Amino acid sequence: MELYLSKILPIFVYPVGLTLCLALFAGLCSWWRWRRLARFSFFLAVAILWIAATPAVGEFLYRQLERQYPPLAIADTPVADAVILLGGVLRPPLFPRQTADLNDAIDRVVQAARLYRAGKVQWILIAAGNLPWSRASRSEAEWIADLLIEWGIPRTALLLDTASRNTAENATYARALMLQHGLRTGLLVTSAGHMPRALAIFQAVGIDVTPCATDLRAAGDQQGTVFYWLPDVTALELTTLAIREWLGIMVNRFRGRDKTSL
Repeated sequence: MELYLSKILPIFVYPVGLTLCLALFAGLCSWWRWRRLARFSFFLAVAILWIAATPAVGEFLYRQLERQYPPLAIADTPVADAVILLGGVLRPPLFPRQTADLNDAIDRVVQAARLYRAGKVQWILIAAGNLPWSRASRSEAEWIADLLIEWGIPRTALLLDTASRNTAENATYARALMLQHGLRTGLLVTSAGHMPRALAIFQAVGIDVTPCATDLRAAGDQQGTVFYWLPDVTALELTTLAIREWLGIMVNRFRGRDKTSL
């Protein structure tokens, strides 16, 4: 139940969900003849959606997360026992897909492969189970493993956590796998925007990890142009992702999953 609530409740504070709630409230106020409140709610809904969908806002919010742990060059990355690779990088080959569909976060898998080939680690630990409502027949970790093997990484170098469903479980199950195989240090590979929350959780469970961020998205390509202030669906996604991460950080600190609060 907690997992479902953690996925459902934030929807109402994300820009699209909040906009819809305000629009619905405006409709109810109009029905009850509360015209001023209805107009205020409607314009507030439009303003929130417009502001959240501008690259100026989306990139600013997401950049505050990304700049906390800048990416390291492969040559400057320390040697560790294993890469800890977090999932969320592909969609399973459900009909009509013929193969797994890769998303923007696939940079995580590429980075893990590069670190292994550079001799920085001897193991790649893939932490990526499925959510309970997934219709996939295999875990995401297994699909990622197939991809790494296709890229030339030996199967004997891969450790799979196929059960974890969120970042907190990623850390818990990864720690168990590391203890089982005598691994003490790790290179945590995830998207730069996700790194602050993920790193705090992994450190809180006692794993000695070095952040190896990738998949930077707040590039500022449209900065200085009129499009920087016009609504854009990609910017809306960035704003939503940033809100999700900041909410997660606050919740983890409240629950004691952030090392700074222990």
